[in-house]
Amino acid sequence: MSGRAGGDSSTPDEAARALLTAVAARGWSLAVAESLTGGLVLATLVSVPGASAVLRGGVVAYATDLKHSLLGVDADLLASSGAVHPEVARQMAEGVRVAAGRDGIPADVGIATTGVAGPDPQDGQAVGTAFIAVATPVETRVEALFLEGGRAEIRAATAGGALRLARECVDGSDAAAGASE
Repeated sequence: MSGRAGGDSSTPDEAARALLTAVAARGWSLAVAESLTGGLVLATLVSVPGASAVLRGGVVAYATDLKHSLLGVDADLLASSGAVHPEVARQMAEGVRVAAGRDGIPADVGIATTGVAGPDPQDGQAVGTAFIAVATPVETRVEALFLEGGRAEIRAATAGGALRLARECVDGSDAAAGASE
C-alpha cells in the first residue's frame, strides 16, 4: 500500500482519541508492539487523557532478538527473513496481546510496527518499507507501507498508519463477527 499511511486528514492525536473511544465502546483493551516507531504509537496514545481506561501497555522491541524473547516471534522466521517482514509484524501484534494480557486473558487489540527508517536498507528492504499489523479477537490484518522522507517522517507516517489500521479493525469487528456467524 504505497503512501497510504494516514488514510484521512485527522491528526495523530485525533486518530488516537478516536481509536481509544472505539476500543472503550467495545469494552476492549489495547497493547502496542513497536520496532521502527520506537514508542511513537504508544506515546501518541498515552497523550490522550483517559487512555489508561483501555491501554494495557507496550513493548519497544527494537533489537531483533527481543521480538522473539518478548513477543514470541518465530526465531527461524527472524533468522531467515529478518525483522522487516509482514509475518513478523503479524506475530508481533498477536504476541503483544499475550504479553500485555492479564490473568491469562490476552489484551483484545494488539498493534505492531516494523520497518526501515533509514538511512540504510535493512534485511533486503528499502528505506521507507514498513509493515503494520493489528490483531483483534476477530481478525489479524497486516499492511505494507512504502514511504518517502527522512527517518522522522517515515516513523510518523508508520505510526499514523498503525493507528488508522487499528481503528479500521476495531470499527469493522462487529461486521466481521456477524459475517462469520
